[in-house]
Amino acid sequence: MSNGTSITQFLLLAFSDTRELQLLHFWLFLVIYLAALLGNGLVITTIACDHRLHTPMYFFFLNLSLLDLGSISTTVPKSMVNSLWETRDISYSGCVAQVFLFIFLLSAEYYILTVMAYDRYVAICKPLHYGTLLGSRACVHIVAAAWGSGFLNAVLHTASMLSIPLCKGNAVDQFFCEIPQILKLSCSDSNLREVGLLVLSFCFSIGCFVFILMSYVQIFKAVLRIPSQQGRHKAFSTCLPHLAMVSLFIITAIISYLKPPSISSTSLDLVVAVLYSVVPPAVNPLIYSMRNQELNDAL
Repeated sequence: MSNGTSITQFLLLAFSDTRELQLLHFWLFLVIYLAALLGNGLVITTIACDHRLHTPMYFFFLNLSLLDLGSISTTVPKSMVNSLWETRDISYSGCVAQVFLFIFLLSAEYYILTVMAYDRYVAICKPLHYGTLLGSRACVHIVAAAWGSGFLNAVLHTASMLSIPLCKGNAVDQFFCEIPQILKLSCSDSNLREVGLLVLSFCFSIGCFVFILMSYVQIFKAVLRIPSQQGRHKAFSTCLPHLAMVSLFIITAIISYLKPPSISSTSLDLVVAVLYSVVPPAVNPLIYSMRNQELNDAL
């Protein structure tokens, strides 16, 4: 956004011009945000305080909850404030910060979800090698790589965005600053670098998704060979929710960032953004702990 000196603020999408609907949006987002804070906060506290949960699976889950808290706190509070005070503005620096933090946390979360699929694959398909492949040092290195990769991805995208000249106003058709919506404000043919970065990120994301699917194919093959029905049920109950949330997360993110402009609409963009940025942080603690007896007992 090389002409950023002439733009001091952006205008975010207003959910409605009607005061009653603005307040409804505020209370709805407040309930979702508090649910995310409570759920993820309980998970983080429980895993940190209960030594029985100091295992690779719960270590990855703890990091997922930290990232969920960060990502939903980056977007939802500002949207709630705008609805409550009937404003739409966000400062230029605030918009840049939202872009950076959201990409950083979203990318790291996706990498953690990929690692969690690998964790379940090793636990079910190679249980005798679990302690060797996922020792404490290996887990720390894996998580550090996920956070570091997310940070690098955010730096690249944010630096690219800062170099794009904007000449189509400052109204962002989303309730937070999102790269595809900011690209709509750019001058023609000036955003090829950012589009290239998005395509590169897409290819890497698809690679991670294929890895996740291959992991679950092997998991389901192994589970179906388990003679005990109770054992099969336990394995499926921990794996299917994870696969469902990963699928929702990646499909909606791909639709948001890579759909052709010809099929873009404000209502579609809004629904898709809510599905990949608001729903997972609020629902993940419930889905991952609902059938997890160890975590329920610790809670």
